[in-house]
Amino acid sequence: MIKFHISDDILTSYAAGGLDEASSLLVASHLTLCSHCRSRATGADMLGGDLLDSLEETAVSPTMMADVMLHAQTPKSVDPSPHRPSQSSHPLLPAPLGEYVGGDVSQLRWKRLAPKVHQVVIQTDDTRSMARLLRFGSGMTVPSHGHNGRELTLVLSGSLCDRDIILYRGDVAETDERTEHQPYAGTGDDCICLAVTDAPLRFKSIFARLLQPFFGI
Repeated sequence: MIKFHISDDILTSYAAGGLDEASSLLVASHLTLCSHCRSRATGADMLGGDLLDSLEETAVSPTMMADVMLHAQTPKSVDPSPHRPSQSSHPLLPAPLGEYVGGDVSQLRWKRLAPKVHQVVIQTDDTRSMARLLRFGSGMTVPSHGHNGRELTLVLSGSLCDRDIILYRGDVAETDERTEHQPYAGTGDDCICLAVTDAPLRFKSIFARLLQPFFGI
């Protein structure tokens, strides 16, 4: 059972189309797994429609309809309507994420960051944030750190222990500049998660800070 969900402001921004690409990918992946947030997203869409209906009519350019239709036919990087669960050939990865990386977790080219820690950087066209898949061996602890911006983490496998909570598949953790923590992978299966950051982390360890430029975290 998913206990930790997307916050209202992020979900509203997603529904309005104002969220960056990497964060939109994480939200779309969470919605594929979470019926509660799919319902919330549908409500946000309906609210947006009501607001549009309440606006006064205004004149538009003669070419606006053609421009809108052209935009609608342009392939999207993230499924614009992932409110319904969809089947994926990659059982661990939600469909939007599986389509992005083009394979199951065993087929990805994982890069070793440290013993029992690997990552796959996900390429996007939006430079406002960065998405990466992270895999931590059971019991592995992340170096203590703070944040210079927002971080969203979606757990896909195993468990992630963060302060006084434990996150499992489908759970989302949201942190910001006020957060300082040292999460670690729970016992059992490796913890695989999708992490999205819009600013570099703030590590306390000198060694971690020295390696930070090489890992791009």
